[in-house]
Amino acid sequence: MVPLPDFTYHALRTLWRKHRNPNFLFPNAKSPNALHSAITHMNVGSVQQAMELSSIVDQYKYLYMSKYKNRVLPGHKKALRSILSCRTPDAGLLYVRCSECNHRDVQPVSCGHRNCPKCQNHETSRWIDRQINKLLPVPYFMVTFTLPFELRSLAYSNQRKIYSIMFKSISNTLRDFGLNRKNLGADIAMSMVLHTHNRSLDYHPHMHVIVPGGGVDKGRKQWKKKKSKYLFNQDALSKVFRARFLSALNNSKLPVPKRIPFKWVVDCSYAGGGLTAFKYLSRYLYRGVISEKNIIANKNGVVTFRYIESKTNKTRCRTLKSEDFLHLIMQHVLPKGFRRIRGYGFLHGNAKKLLFIVQLILHKL
Repeated sequence: MVPLPDFTYHALRTLWRKHRNPNFLFPNAKSPNALHSAITHMNVGSVQQAMELSSIVDQYKYLYMSKYKNRVLPGHKKALRSILSCRTPDAGLLYVRCSECNHRDVQPVSCGHRNCPKCQNHETSRWIDRQINKLLPVPYFMVTFTLPFELRSLAYSNQRKIYSIMFKSISNTLRDFGLNRKNLGADIAMSMVLHTHNRSLDYHPHMHVIVPGGGVDKGRKQWKKKKSKYLFNQDALSKVFRARFLSALNNSKLPVPKRIPFKWVVDCSYAGGGLTAFKYLSRYLYRGVISEKNIIANKNGVVTFRYIESKTNKTRCRTLKSEDFLHLIMQHVLPKGFRRIRGYGFLHGNAKKLLFIVQLILHKL
């Protein structure tokens, strides 16, 4: 059986709740047995309901809490409660009345948690719209900084500190490279997004940075534009990022692991007009790290999900015990109030006036 798309499923459920007559949904089902089968399958919610993350949480949350009790944080517990209550009376009810026919209806509201796969689709759309309004007619670049494997255990235990160090060291590194007259000689801007997972959902902290190909020379009060599809040398970026991160780590008095690799992974690539890169990053900003359509099996305490392998671009499946699957999801819940998206330079939220001037100048050129 193939799971129904979310939109189709919810439309059918709404129609069913309103009419409760199988003839409206299954006009070709003439026999009583066929109608009975239709009623039974619609009431249990078909395959789509079984693949919901909330049902997996409801089934296995106690196993997860028991196995990982020493690693379950308050934020994880809150995420579990929110996912369970989403679009149920526990999350609140919305009373709706039609002013013309006086028809009334009651609908449960969504939980609004940023790790719930059902919520905040409108927030993703709003974020993309904001980035479109900021787009400039210049080439864009995507720079990705990855934290080495040897530091990931430390990062998981000190998330707020390590992620803050990543934001600061990366933004300062890119800004100084932009100010270097051999590279550009201007104050660049950037949008930074923290991701904590790879495609198979393992803990893999890395930072995506979208950089417009140009900057403001404040001394000469002019705009300088990158004319090629090359931004900065990624090996040089890697060395400076490593040095600044480790320096900040020492200053924070956190223990520095031994045998840290000399070469860190930094990728700097051309990203066209920028819109495609922003759409790629928007997938996991507000709706958790996994889409429910990718959870393909939940049976006998084992959960299977699919993902696209980055190297081969082929679809792979991964099967885990239920409690391990929930841990895999929960380890990507960020600390309370931590912002995974940040703007710098003229893309900062408080630099709207400067951004407007830059857009005005570039669109006139």
